[in-house]
Amino acid sequence: MEPAMFAAGPAGTFMPHATQGHVLCCLCGISIAPNPTNMCVNCIRTQVDITEGIQKQVTILWCKSCGRYLQPPKHWLKADLESKELLTYCIKRVKGLQKVKLVDAAFIWTEPHSMRLKVKLTIQGEVLNGAILQQSFVVEYVVERHMCPTCNRQNANPNSWVACAQVRQHVAHKRTFFFLEQLILKHGADESCVNVKEMHEGVDFYFANRAHAVKFIDFLQTVVPIRYRHDKQLVSHDVHTSNYNYKYTFSVEIAPLCKDDLVCLPAKQAAALGNIGPLVLVTRVTNAITLTDPLTLRQAVLEAPAYWRNPLKPMMSSRQLTEFYILDAEATQQGGFGAGNNKYALATCEVARAADFGSNDRTFFARTHLGHLLHAGDTAVGYDVANANLVDPELEKALHKGLTLPDAVLVRKSYEEKRRRRRARGEQQRPWKLKRMAVEVGEEEAGAGAPHRGRGVSVADQQAADMERFLEELEEDPEMRARVALYRDPGFNPAAVQQQQQAAMADTDEDEGDVPQVPLEELLEDLAALGLEEGDGDEEDDGGSVDMMD
Repeated sequence: MEPAMFAAGPAGTFMPHATQGHVLCCLCGISIAPNPTNMCVNCIRTQVDITEGIQKQVTILWCKSCGRYLQPPKHWLKADLESKELLTYCIKRVKGLQKVKLVDAAFIWTEPHSMRLKVKLTIQGEVLNGAILQQSFVVEYVVERHMCPTCNRQNANPNSWVACAQVRQHVAHKRTFFFLEQLILKHGADESCVNVKEMHEGVDFYFANRAHAVKFIDFLQTVVPIRYRHDKQLVSHDVHTSNYNYKYTFSVEIAPLCKDDLVCLPAKQAAALGNIGPLVLVTRVTNAITLTDPLTLRQAVLEAPAYWRNPLKPMMSSRQLTEFYILDAEATQQGGFGAGNNKYALATCEVARAADFGSNDRTFFARTHLGHLLHAGDTAVGYDVANANLVDPELEKALHKGLTLPDAVLVRKSYEEKRRRRRARGEQQRPWKLKRMAVEVGEEEAGAGAPHRGRGVSVADQQAADMERFLEELEEDPEMRARVALYRDPGFNPAAVQQQQQAAMADTDEDEGDVPQVPLEELLEDLAALGLEEGDGDEEDDGGSVDMMD
């Protein structure tokens, strides 16, 4: 035995060198290293194709105006040529890659004007008897031009509409439309709108198809109490083919009852709702209206069809709210019909009007549903019924039947004084913001906004006050806040705000911690601020995110 064939072992023994054996391929007969299939690589490729079932040609849609690619079902992705984002997008569009392991992917150069993209993919797959085979192939992507909905709306003629939904609410404020705007944006109900125009007491939505307008009205019926009627106007008629072109108009009216309105129910309707009232407050408005009796805590839900059969008008609205100081508050032990209502609590409060405070000693006793919120020293807003000039036929009938009007009806707790002090210290900025629609101001609204309307207050100042009140309602009402999308404000600096709060606590001893605020965990990340929005920067400037904290 040759010494070279042995090596020294651990115990002084000699171990032979391991030599790799070779076998012959069962098909072509060449010498190969042993493998589970006993075939060479070329013969395995002739017998098995691991790329079978994987798409070799894919069609992708590309918007020429904004340079985005359609990621089904309806998202549009911004990506540059031969970028990582485009490569990831192309790989995801290939069907059948889930069965194999992707090892490598790279672009193959193509002519920029060829409307073709080529990607070389290297994959690994298990073949006969557990052997692993690696194979490369090319996937060709055919780029087809297709205008995205955003560019389609921007390039469309706003006057070439087919259907128009004229949404109106005959009230003195815009808070309902601010809330409706957020619902539309959250659910994407404005995607098919060609144009949105603000008009007096409402908004007009224009569509390129009648079916889009019908779908939009169906959405409105699920969020607000409405009624509508429709009409059509003949635009053109082809006598040879009997084709008719119409323009369709939908007149939509939103119920004039808003949150915090005071309503006097007719006797028949009050009996149908369980003998509630007749003086009730509107505490919630969705596709139905929730009425609450502040004296008994009884609640009733008035559905939209029932409301429109017997329409109601507010006896006093939010523009007539008066500020009251709470001098004393005593919780009522017996909750009456509202004993099972956990949202409100009955209390008897001694109140004084803020305008009379210090000038006379006139006070009122009011029974309220805000017993869980009001304490001595707090501020509330409500209706000064004792000094109001009320003209309501249903109220006159109720008074003839023996109804005794309360001196004051408290609606909600007020944090205006504390907010005013915070604004004076520069703490007005909120850590959240809302998104707004791109709305065009109509000629009628523009003409009405030039002069001052009512009591010397301009329309712009009035809308700013309505917007601020709407933002405060979102902070105070968690149920209302849950229905809209709130986004983090990237310009908010929590460290600076915390320093201001600490400095304010050192300067004053007053407790301002009970002012409602939106919890940070309820806020969503703004995709536009992070650069992840479906559209580009121009879309954001045209109708995307707008900071409403100014």
